[in-house]
Amino acid sequence: MPREFTTIGVVGLGTMGAGIAEVMARNGISVIGVEVDAAGVDRGRAHLQASVARAVKGGKLTDDEAAALHERITYTTSLEDLAAAELVVEAVPEDLALKLSVFQRLDAVCPPETILATNTSALSVTEISVATARPSRVVGVHFFNPATVMKLAEVVRTVVTDPEVVSDVEALVRRLGKDDVTCGDRAGFIANALLFGYLNHAVSLYEQKYATREDIDTAMKLGCGLPMGPLALLDLIGVDTAYEILDTMYKQSRDRLHAPAPILKQMATAGLLGRKTGHGFYTYESSDSPVVVADAESPDADGGPRHGAEVRTVTRIGVVGSGTMASGIAEVCVKAGYETVLVARASAKVDAAKAAIARSLEKGVQRGKLSEEQRDTALLLLHGTTDLGGLAECDLVIEAVVEDVEVKRALFADFDELAKPGAILATTTSSLPVIECAMATRRPADVVGVHFFNPAPVMKLVEVVRTVKTADDVVATVHAVCRRLGKVAVDCGDRAGFIVNALLFPYLNDAVRMLEAHYATADDIDTAMKRGCGYPMGPFELLDVVGLDVSLAIQRVLYQEFREPGFAPAPLLEHLVTAGYLGRKAGRGFRDHSGR
Repeated sequence: MPREFTTIGVVGLGTMGAGIAEVMARNGISVIGVEVDAAGVDRGRAHLQASVARAVKGGKLTDDEAAALHERITYTTSLEDLAAAELVVEAVPEDLALKLSVFQRLDAVCPPETILATNTSALSVTEISVATARPSRVVGVHFFNPATVMKLAEVVRTVVTDPEVVSDVEALVRRLGKDDVTCGDRAGFIANALLFGYLNHAVSLYEQKYATREDIDTAMKLGCGLPMGPLALLDLIGVDTAYEILDTMYKQSRDRLHAPAPILKQMATAGLLGRKTGHGFYTYESSDSPVVVADAESPDADGGPRHGAEVRTVTRIGVVGSGTMASGIAEVCVKAGYETVLVARASAKVDAAKAAIARSLEKGVQRGKLSEEQRDTALLLLHGTTDLGGLAECDLVIEAVVEDVEVKRALFADFDELAKPGAILATTTSSLPVIECAMATRRPADVVGVHFFNPAPVMKLVEVVRTVKTADDVVATVHAVCRRLGKVAVDCGDRAGFIVNALLFPYLNDAVRMLEAHYATADDIDTAMKRGCGYPMGPFELLDVVGLDVSLAIQRVLYQEFREPGFAPAPLLEHLVTAGYLGRKAGRGFRDHSGR
């Protein structure tokens, strides 16, 4: 039977330590909280009292429960008072020398049976453990901030941690109402190892001026359903903290993708640390404020033409293709009041696409999102044909056919002959070079990427992809059309993956590598990212939904474009695709879906 702890020590009562102490006390455990001096104790007590007061105000605790919680916590400035603790959790700043000093003193104070745990998010638990005479009784317990809210704790075992210690701590985490995931002692553990590689990549996109901070953050929130964009999240975490975590990860992994982007060190040195200083990637109302205020990088708030360009008139839109994406784009266009011509290769495909659009519009009526009149008007605006000549009077032509560059080039050559002068020619490619389509025409300035996300009627994001030839008024016009469609458009350059896929798929590939190395299970990795980072789906759930073959193809495109060794597709992903395990659509991917 796992050991049931009655008294636990917490060393360090900053935001994280105070949160851990509160979680313990909420669950009936007596807590001894230790700070370096009386001022530290006062700050820690104030943190905890404010948090408990919010819980009472929010109806999560009664006044009696709050009073009992406070009675369970003892505050002290003496580590010697921890002799009575059965488990001690260290939550001091992420400084290895400081942690080693704390553990050496705890080893001298605490009885041999006491378990010593570190809340480090990136430092080596093994290195901390060998500062004691009891390395087998040292473990990592990484709570996530805020500890009172986040439902995950990573239990980190070293190569010498006693299995009983791991079991005891896992049972404690579950007693606290949290999901526990257990992993080995590797830089970043599960969640941070995956999260910070992605955050670092996002910083690189910003540093290279590939996209604005707002567009990067908007793309990842709307394109992936993430609770925060990467740059806003870095401001919340703290730029200095992020730099230290990445630097620690790089020193252990020697993976260039973990080498902190240079701008992180520059910002940390300049004191641009994020919310806590009132200025990081964004500018805030004041220190510790979540309220973003306008600064020199902020876009114009009026939503007018971008780049000072005039907007071309668009009244008629052509959509070429008959698949889910083409049908979805056509539906969005007619709902916005655009006369829309849907062109497919065969009459049966035209009819099937029109029927799919009609069904979707009818569902909108049934769900109260459309009136019957709006449905009927939209259907009257929809025209279907097998003749590309039907595009002749369109102001905007959107190609949504198979992801094959030769097919797209041939189609754009046809558009060049058929479309009227001044018509904008757009491709919905998610990974192929837009410039290839543009140079198949004699009007490359009129060609742009307009990457909708699937399903187009639901997803709010559109990536507007400018080539080196695209005219300013083309970009401005596409933004105006997107606003009328009810979409949020973000700008980026013509590089593989654009914003979303360029950030998403290396993260997914890293998760596959982690599984491949037997570092953690697919279930634990998915749980860590959902519970620890607030992601709507874990990486393996998402890979099975997207399709492993689709994911592999995108990862190969990214690797071919950037030649970054860390972008090379994980062999496990390639093997699963070769075996036909493509995800949900095949009944099996990283998990078995045959019974669903």
